[in-house]
Amino acid sequence: MIDLTMDNTQLEQTIGRAREKNIIIPTFAQQRDPNLVPSTIQRDLEEIGLWDVHPRNLFRITWKNEPIPKGGGFGGVNYLELPPELTGVEARIIALVGKFFPTGAHKVGASFGCLVPRLVTGQFNPVKHKAVWPSTGNYCRGGAYDSALLACDSIAILPEEMSAERFKWLSSVAGEVIKTPGSESNVKEIFDKVWELRRTRDNISVFNQFEEFGNYLWHYDVTGHAMKEVFDNIKGKGSLRGVTYTTGSAGTIGSGDFLKELDPGVKIAAGEALQCPTMLLNGYGAHTIEGIGDKHIPWIHNVKNTDMVVAIDDKDTQWIMRLFNEPEGHSLLKEIGVSEELISKLHLLGISSIANLLMSIKMAKYYELTSDDIVMTIFTDSMELYQSRLQEMRTEYGQFTKENAIRSLYAHLHGQKMDNMLELNYLQKKRIHHLKYFTWVEQQGRSLEELDSQWYNPGYWKNIQNTVNKIDDLIVGFNEKVGIS
Repeated sequence: MIDLTMDNTQLEQTIGRAREKNIIIPTFAQQRDPNLVPSTIQRDLEEIGLWDVHPRNLFRITWKNEPIPKGGGFGGVNYLELPPELTGVEARIIALVGKFFPTGAHKVGASFGCLVPRLVTGQFNPVKHKAVWPSTGNYCRGGAYDSALLACDSIAILPEEMSAERFKWLSSVAGEVIKTPGSESNVKEIFDKVWELRRTRDNISVFNQFEEFGNYLWHYDVTGHAMKEVFDNIKGKGSLRGVTYTTGSAGTIGSGDFLKELDPGVKIAAGEALQCPTMLLNGYGAHTIEGIGDKHIPWIHNVKNTDMVVAIDDKDTQWIMRLFNEPEGHSLLKEIGVSEELISKLHLLGISSIANLLMSIKMAKYYELTSDDIVMTIFTDSMELYQSRLQEMRTEYGQFTKENAIRSLYAHLHGQKMDNMLELNYLQKKRIHHLKYFTWVEQQGRSLEELDSQWYNPGYWKNIQNTVNKIDDLIVGFNEKVGIS
């Protein structure tokens, strides 16, 4: 659960640090609706770049940033709709776009949701503690960034085989960067490093995205409302039939819980790489869809609320990445009727975003959805973070030719089939939930009683969801004590 126990002694030091560093913390309500952000702060943002390490950029942790690199204000939710010419299915596929968060990825929201409750209760003291961010990619980037904005020292932990862009940027923001063996599939190695730090250092506080309910809560509340807002603006033209998410830490899928409360008929699909089919087959392996941590089920995944598992072949994502980012790919897409405006925006899809798109296509085919139906998803980050991966494909496979483009479009994109999918019945959901036992109870010290409560207690998840207003009240009180206007 989210612990809001107060430590008033440490809180005084935290308030002093915030006053010294000119820090004001936004509420969840302000991140949902930036119109609530004071005009003085909005004026400050006119002089600040989107990625600048400046405390006022805490208020840009929202889906509603103006999509410009500096001085932007707030508007509607950033999203894209992908037409049938591109997707090969009749259903409308609509995705929130994460590029226009600071750091270029929505994980700054997840890390905010984990760090701030401990900060405003005094449990985390930036004067003496270092924030540890174990991750398979963007979360530790978001954590390091949020830590810098909140005047906290940070330690980023991620696998050594992640993209060069991640490490280069982290070296300039995080206080310390630790590489662990393997790829995004090697989550246990990250956890092992965390336990080593716990044994050898007495000044750390760990924010593990796979078990921190602040991650789930931020997406349930902020991302959930953003998805609802987009749908409400278009709902007269279709019915929301499903939402798709590669699970990673299973934070973002929390927004599906929000949408399912509004309409129980909405189907929630959880995705993973076919090369590591943990939910689908209790399987294991390595893959190239960066940012998806696997070979375990995250503690914060509400499995009982998940309706479908979809496994995506990482080869499909790699070739579609080239289709969306190479001249021959753009030329072919234009030939088949994709607008130049949309083609110019395809760089907004990073690798896991492409996987989310493929999940949406497979769901549309499985349920035989029509033009009256809508599937929503998330484009978590953009190609800005994967240029090295694109270059690696060029080095390995050579120039992207017209023939490559045709194969990528018709085999890897339009050729998606209804294979490697599982619509979950009660026992299949329970089987996936039981996989949590081996990671979290046996290895990470979580209690069997809480594991069972996640499944059997209908109030377990609701209690987490209901902490938003309590956290906002604590943030308001914290800001008042800091006394900066």
